[in-house]
Amino acid sequence: MSDLISNLEKLGDEFGTVIAPLADEQAIRAAQAQFLGKKGKVSELMKELGKLPPAERPLVGAAANKVKATIEELTAARLNELAQIVARADLARSVDVTLPARPVGGGHLHLLSQVRLEAVQIFAELGFVMAEGPQIDTDWNNFEALALPKEHPARDMQDTFYISPEIVLRTHTSPVQVRTMLTQEPPIRIIAPGHVYRRDDDPTHSPMFTQLEGLAVDTDISFSDLKGTLLHFVKRFFQRDLAIRLRPSYFPFVEPGAEVDMQCSFCGGSGCRLCKFTGWIEIGGAGMVDPDVFANCRIDSERYTGFAFGMGLERMAMLRHNVTDIKFYYEGDLRFLEQF
Repeated sequence: MSDLISNLEKLGDEFGTVIAPLADEQAIRAAQAQFLGKKGKVSELMKELGKLPPAERPLVGAAANKVKATIEELTAARLNELAQIVARADLARSVDVTLPARPVGGGHLHLLSQVRLEAVQIFAELGFVMAEGPQIDTDWNNFEALALPKEHPARDMQDTFYISPEIVLRTHTSPVQVRTMLTQEPPIRIIAPGHVYRRDDDPTHSPMFTQLEGLAVDTDISFSDLKGTLLHFVKRFFQRDLAIRLRPSYFPFVEPGAEVDMQCSFCGGSGCRLCKFTGWIEIGGAGMVDPDVFANCRIDSERYTGFAFGMGLERMAMLRHNVTDIKFYYEGDLRFLEQF
């Protein structure tokens, strides 16, 4: 027993000698494992414990615990010494603050910011003003006010992130339209760009993307006004004489509703791989504001009419600049960003 206790006590001194020249934490931790690990020196000696009489085992166990504590204390002390050395070296550094700063190259706006500002400017030419709202909004503003009551099947088209049963990450910027109609008397002419959130993730969809919506409310607003507005935008944005078409479609908050297609900007309508050889590319949705939406926003639908439209800015930028994956916008890769 006495030999076993003596050997255990020697391990403490041996460990101190081993770590004294070590100058980084990884090496010190490795040395600690050589002594206290499952196959370490202390564990190897403790295998002899079973050969001793039961009465002597507590004494050996106490010696083993003592040497373990010693090794841990030596480890902590050595690590503290290294930390102090690093701190002193850091304090001893001298920096010549009179040296001129390294030149930083000029940056530029992100492609999506460029497209957003340009789109807002184009609609401003038609008298639209920009409106904004919170990205976290109520279920009522995001759905119910837009003729989408709870359990309405059309909600399935917008995979929603819920903060609580009544609070959501907005799935479109339409809540901005609701907030505007509740606080402003017609005539109304707004454009609402901003981030929206849906549970989509593939090369052409992202859980977060930028949407641009427009709303016009006044007396005698017609479907032809909607088409003329969108046609002006497409021609100005793509700088080409492209046509548009409106295909009947269902959206709960407009009646009638339509999908908006434009002539393919790559083939000019003759047909190519991008437009699937149809000559047309879908760019968004639009329609005349549903009277139920006007009623929810306290606007007299007998006196006023209006149109609304929405499109994804990422998609518009993809079509103009031939971007093949929506994730390129968000990866921060300079090789992509510097092209625009």
